[in-house]
Amino acid sequence: MDASGSRDANREYYDAFSTDYERERGKNDPGGYHELLDELEAGYVKRFGQGRDVLEVGCGTGLVLLRIREFARRARGVDLSPGMLAKAEARGLDVLLGSATELPFEANSFDVTCSFKVLAHVPQIEKALAEMARVTRPGGMVLAEFYNPFSLRGLLRRLGPAGKIAQSANEHDVYTRFDSPARAKALTPPGCVYVGARGVRITIPSAKLMKHPLSRRLFRTVEHALCDSPLKRLAGFYVAAYEKRGDA
Repeated sequence: MDASGSRDANREYYDAFSTDYERERGKNDPGGYHELLDELEAGYVKRFGQGRDVLEVGCGTGLVLLRIREFARRARGVDLSPGMLAKAEARGLDVLLGSATELPFEANSFDVTCSFKVLAHVPQIEKALAEMARVTRPGGMVLAEFYNPFSLRGLLRRLGPAGKIAQSANEHDVYTRFDSPARAKALTPPGCVYVGARGVRITIPSAKLMKHPLSRRLFRTVEHALCDSPLKRLAGFYVAAYEKRGDA
C-alpha cells in the first residue's frame, strides 16, 4: 500500500472509531485506565512545554490536548480524521486537518511537538518523525510514543484477538507497528538527539482490571511511581524524547 492508500485507510478507521472513541474515556470513566494514560502523557509534555507553544500530532478528539492547553502558552492539534476533529472542535480546541507525514505548518513553529498512539499506525515513521522535527524550533523537543513489543501489552496485543472499535471495524483494520526502546533511539530524527523517555502502562496487564476501585488506586500509584524509572523499558507505550539541536 502506498502512502496515500495508508492515509485513506487510517482516516476511515479513525472516522469509524470516533463514534465510540470516548465511550470509556474522559468524563465517561473518570480516574480510569485511559485517563491515567492521558495524565502520564500530558504530564511528560508539561515537563518541556509549560508556558510554551505545543503541537499534538494526531490529537484525535482532544482529550490530551485539553490537558496540554492548561499549561501551554498555545496548544494546537492536527489529525487525519474529520470525525475525530469534529469532537475536538466542539471542545473549542485549536485543531486542523492534516497528515503526520505532511504537517501543515511552517518550519520552527513550535517549542514542543508530541504524538501519542499515532506513530504506531504510520508506515513511513521516519518521515513523520522528520516532519515533527522540522516544525520544532531549535532547542525544542519532539516527544514520540511507540508501541513496545517487549511489554506485556505488546505480547497480548499481538497474540490476542482483535478488539472491536466500531460496528463494522476492529483493530486489524489499521496498520500497526511495534518499535522497541532501542529502535526508538535508532529512529532519532535528523538534527535531533535522543535525551530520554517515559514509560506508560508498565504494570497493567489488562485495562479491565482498572474497573475495580481498589485495583484502580493501586495501578495509578504504581504507574506514576515507575514511569520514569528503569522499568520504563518494559512499558506498553514508550515515549521517546528528542531534543532538536540549536544548529539544526
